[in-house]
Amino acid sequence: MRILLMASAYNSLTQRVHAELADRGHEVAVELALGNEVMRQAVRRHDPDLVIAPMLTAAIPADIWSARPCFIVHPGPPGDRGPSSLDWAIMDGASRWGVTVLQASGEMDAGDIWASAEFPVPPACSKSSLYRTEVADAALETVLAAVARFAGGRYRAEPLDYSRPGVTGRCRPPCRQADRRINWAADDTSSVAAKLRAADSSPGVLDVIGGAEYFLFGGHEDDQLRGQPGTIIARRDGAICRATTDGAVWIPQLRPRPAAGAPRTCKLPATLALRGSLAGVPEVPAPLARHPDQRTYQEISYREDGEVGYLEFSFPGGAMSTGQCRRLLAAYRHAQGRPVRVIVLGGPRDFFANGIHLNVIEAAANPAAESWRNINAIDDLAEAILTTTGKLTVAALTGNAAAGGLMLALAADQVWCRAGAVLNPHYGLMGLHGSEYWTYTLPRRVGAEDAARLTGACLPVTPASALRYGLIDKIIAGDIADYHAQVAALASQLAHSRDYPARLAAKARELAEAEKQQPLAAYRAAELAIMSRNFSGPGERYARLRRAFVYKDKPAQTPPHLTRHPTMSHAS
Repeated sequence: MRILLMASAYNSLTQRVHAELADRGHEVAVELALGNEVMRQAVRRHDPDLVIAPMLTAAIPADIWSARPCFIVHPGPPGDRGPSSLDWAIMDGASRWGVTVLQASGEMDAGDIWASAEFPVPPACSKSSLYRTEVADAALETVLAAVARFAGGRYRAEPLDYSRPGVTGRCRPPCRQADRRINWAADDTSSVAAKLRAADSSPGVLDVIGGAEYFLFGGHEDDQLRGQPGTIIARRDGAICRATTDGAVWIPQLRPRPAAGAPRTCKLPATLALRGSLAGVPEVPAPLARHPDQRTYQEISYREDGEVGYLEFSFPGGAMSTGQCRRLLAAYRHAQGRPVRVIVLGGPRDFFANGIHLNVIEAAANPAAESWRNINAIDDLAEAILTTTGKLTVAALTGNAAAGGLMLALAADQVWCRAGAVLNPHYGLMGLHGSEYWTYTLPRRVGAEDAARLTGACLPVTPASALRYGLIDKIIAGDIADYHAQVAALASQLAHSRDYPARLAAKARELAEAEKQQPLAAYRAAELAIMSRNFSGPGERYARLRRAFVYKDKPAQTPPHLTRHPTMSHAS
């Protein structure tokens, strides 16, 4: 079937729907909804059997939806309407939520229902993490069901009827900053955290710090720290901690509100955004070991279960700054020194990693120099993992991974991936060649021809296609809890397997043989020579593309590689 995806942005959900539908043999193209006439031209050009909007903030023109079927993916249960569905769900403390696929009509979110799915909302979950995980899983389930029903030709969509038992939603207004406003003198910790989580990663909560306005992103409760409500009482790994009436919350990121006519601003680690205004605020480091019953903010933690060490990391947005890479490397060195047989690297949910931190780089006095520091820091981490011969290593991808973050995962002996992840094994859209030893690891996994195809096409890849390529070693199905249980069981089996000594010996032997053919240092030097030109060479696209990404510039047109029907999902 010819399917046109109409989206306001090529975000993670649009990427997932794109790749999964292509995996199933559909002819899929993507067009960004850059205006009504652009949408009309796209429909005329592609002549689709079906239009699907995975993430659309504008209405589809009536002359399109009245002429051909258009399915809207709405992140709410049947009957839920409005642009702030997830925001209200989190602020209201909903324990269950849903996704609905409905047909576009003259009334927003009120069309006939083709499919719906429900899921539990994890406690203390941010909007962005919920969207990329539970919402994305339910969205794919409902899209596939709706497409199958449409293709069958016999299914009749159900009109929206609030008297039906399963129609539990309602129409809600947009969530404005007035609804999100924090009253530090009155709001308790749970209320503050809910407002922060409901605004992550957009639009943030507008607030005042030191007389200046900032948008606040992320909210992590702390059980130990106390202070005058609203006061910044601690800092840690780029985050600030503000006291509430009965506790405290950690806020990892801020974006200064620009004044009228002033330059645009971007989201940054909170301490960087505040720069020199934190004199006297103590640095309160988190111990590497995480206390299971204590709530706090911790980017990196390490724990052990028998013969397996788990090095968990969770960086906002999946980006890894120079400092974050160095802290993660120090934690990895600690894990190397522990008496375990297997080290599992990954996060508790959401992103694995997306590579270097473009926002921090853009904010640096010398972005090219900071780019160089950042890529070398992540390369140091990749080298440490690659050259570990005394233990087996596993990269466990709970969520999405892209560019240098995905290539970092390939440094591990095994790559296990949750079925719901989206993988982007390329750098080209940022005008970069890439490093992280990918010219060594990727061809060894998939072959030189497919390595060139994957990095050149600049398209997302499903875990199923990644497994066929050899990009990953195992797919793990199920929700987050099931995933972690399966990872633990598989890691324990690996640590106690009879062939464990043989695996270690083979690993050391293969690394030694590869070093004889071409030292790892040579791969790194060659990659970094090109990256150095990318960072500061005349005529290079990186600085312009980075700036457009950081400041979320609206594209003038849909990138050409998205308007073609993808072939990347079918590995040769």
